[in-house]
Amino acid sequence: MVEYRIDRRSGVATYLQIVQQTKQALRLGLLEPGDKLPTAREVVEATAINPNTVLKAYRELEREGLVEARRGLGTFVRKSLGSTPADSPLHAELSAWTDRAREAGLERDDVAALFNSVLEEHFKGDEA
Repeated sequence: MVEYRIDRRSGVATYLQIVQQTKQALRLGLLEPGDKLPTAREVVEATAINPNTVLKAYRELEREGLVEARRGLGTFVRKSLGSTPADSPLHAELSAWTDRAREAGLERDDVAALFNSVLEEHFKGDEA
C-alpha cells in the first residue's frame, strides 16, 4: 500500500502531491491493477490533511482513468503506468549516484535541481 508524504513547503497543492505520488507508485509497480488505495480516513490520520483534499486527489485520478471508486468498498487501481519496477538495476545505480552526490556535499534540493536539469536536457520535447 502507498503511504503519502505531504511537503507543506513545496509549493505544490496537497491534492497534487497525492496524485503525483500515486502515479509514481504506479510507474514503479508499487501499485498494480486491483490494489486498493488507502481510505481518505487513513490518509487523513497519516498526514493531518483535510478529507476533501484526499477525495479531490482520488477524483482526479479517477478522471484520468487510473483508479475507480467502488461505493462502500474503496478506491481501486484500474491500470498501471510505465514499466520500471522499483527493483530495477537502474534504481540501484541512481541510488549509488545519489549517495555520491550527498558525500560531495549536495543537499536534497541541489540533487533535485541537477537531476531535473539532466532530465530536461535528455527529454527535450517529450511530454511529462
